[in-house]
Amino acid sequence: MADIKKVVLAYSGGLDTSIIIPWLKENYDNCEVIAVSGNVGQGTELDGLEEKALATGASKLYIEDLTKEFIEDYVYPTLKADAVYENKYLLGTSFARPIIAKRIVEIALAEGADAICHGCTGKGNDQVRFELAIKRFAPQMKIIAPWRTWEFKSREQEIEYAEQHNIPLKINRETNYSKDKNLWHLSHEGLDLEDPWNEPQYDKILEMGVSPEKAPDEPTYITLSFEKGIPVALNGEKLDGPAMVAALNELGGKNGIGIADMVENRLVGMKSRGVYETPGGTILYHAHNKLEEICLDRDTYHYKQQVGIRYAELVYFGQWFTPLRESLAAFVDKTQETVTGDVRLKLYKGNIIDAGVKSPYSLYDEDIATFDEDEVYDQNDSAGFINLFGLPIKVQAMKEQAAKNSK
Repeated sequence: MADIKKVVLAYSGGLDTSIIIPWLKENYDNCEVIAVSGNVGQGTELDGLEEKALATGASKLYIEDLTKEFIEDYVYPTLKADAVYENKYLLGTSFARPIIAKRIVEIALAEGADAICHGCTGKGNDQVRFELAIKRFAPQMKIIAPWRTWEFKSREQEIEYAEQHNIPLKINRETNYSKDKNLWHLSHEGLDLEDPWNEPQYDKILEMGVSPEKAPDEPTYITLSFEKGIPVALNGEKLDGPAMVAALNELGGKNGIGIADMVENRLVGMKSRGVYETPGGTILYHAHNKLEEICLDRDTYHYKQQVGIRYAELVYFGQWFTPLRESLAAFVDKTQETVTGDVRLKLYKGNIIDAGVKSPYSLYDEDIATFDEDEVYDQNDSAGFINLFGLPIKVQAMKEQAAKNSK
């Protein structure tokens, strides 16, 4: 411990990192603690953060605005891949960690730090996501993870420590959900949610929107425009990544869109129950997939679904900065060359209802698909196709019949 004189801390101002600053100074010979907060759209959670960090012992606080890079270089590539973890989770926390960790490493190296510290628990996924990124960009850097070694065994004990050290908290024992918020999503874990039989108290926990029951009785129509798989305009208005997600969060939230209650399989092996709010992201995923329905050929579309599952695992497991993730992203980018067009959707009480799709690259041909008379498709051709396609089944059946008859 004596060789650790300067530590860079991944600082959110939440319960864990709030008490880590004095804890580090107590346990590492009054070392200098430099706090770093990555702004990925937490909003008001960043208010008063510098004052709090300095008051609790940090020598300085960096607040790095990563929002645009986060959406356009991390979220959008994952969206293009249609990557969803276990059919529900749109990876809101997962792809926020690599970009934050990368920036923390850059600051730690510039500051000549001896170690990087994070407040992730030993049970969670985030410890892996942070540390894999640190290993990628600073392989020799020491990592301090207090949750693995300190004396606290629960969030209750952490709150007691904070109270003893006069550290202000924005939570209390009754609202002590474990949350993670960024521009893409908000997660809720802990308390009554730890029992999967308990229905979430949506009136109590939702912050980005309302439950479907409280959504308006009238639907909201929107049109999203994509260029090469990237959403570029909403209702004809050009928007960059952060503005697009923010606008769709508002529209989706008020219509009860994007609430996911799931028990997921964490990388470390346990199952964990969480409630995720991802209103804008849910709309974008739906619209993007709808456009791909008409723009991708069958084999590419089907294979890309398999790639999406693997891509989601890599992101969830913290393997963003790996050759495989980058290679899959290159494949995805190739598939997106013709994913350009418009998608019209109806948002209504938690539902996203398709209301139209068009693209200059559409592979849908009405002349071929029509049930009416056409001069393009010769239906007699299907007989020969079925004979050849079904030949293995026919041969197997003939062999089975011959074997029965020989008895």
